[in-house]
Amino acid sequence: MIDKKMISTKILWVDLEMTGLDPQKDVILEIAAEVTDFNFKTLDSYEARINQNRDTVVQRMQENIWWKDFPENRDEFVQKLDQGKPLREVEQEMIELLVKNFGTELAVLGGNSIYNDRKFISRWMPELDLKLHYRMLDVSAWKIVMQAKYGVNFEKPEIHRAFEDIQASIAELQHYLEYFGEKHGQS
Repeated sequence: MIDKKMISTKILWVDLEMTGLDPQKDVILEIAAEVTDFNFKTLDSYEARINQNRDTVVQRMQENIWWKDFPENRDEFVQKLDQGKPLREVEQEMIELLVKNFGTELAVLGGNSIYNDRKFISRWMPELDLKLHYRMLDVSAWKIVMQAKYGVNFEKPEIHRAFEDIQASIAELQHYLEYFGEKHGQS
């Protein structure tokens, strides 16, 4: 039973790079994770490429228009597919990261559009999924409110690599929180 009154002590920032957005057809190519406190101080981190079948990856990339816009990323992922780790090994290493940093506390996922990453984790890393809280900190929800209600924008770099995307998500949330601090005379 999940304690709904539990107050999280840390955030597990996760970003996945996949062949597309459909967890039933697409596969995970890269994962990055960063554990922070609520002052966004990094406590631990993890990165891994995942070994996938080259034919499957190339086929899915050809069917996904997003990859046409990022040929450097596409080519690098395809060239380095055999340098990745097996998916089960990556899942076990992620579980070890959670046990080390969260103990028995279920980890709250943080990131941009984190729901989609969570769908891939549920599909491809079910043991890891069991270690995650049902609550998530989705920075893209903040983006919607900040742009529509306050006219506040944050320009993220378009790198589309897992670790860099986590850094951008953290910076974006900090940007929004600083906006409210300035409005209320806090710094």
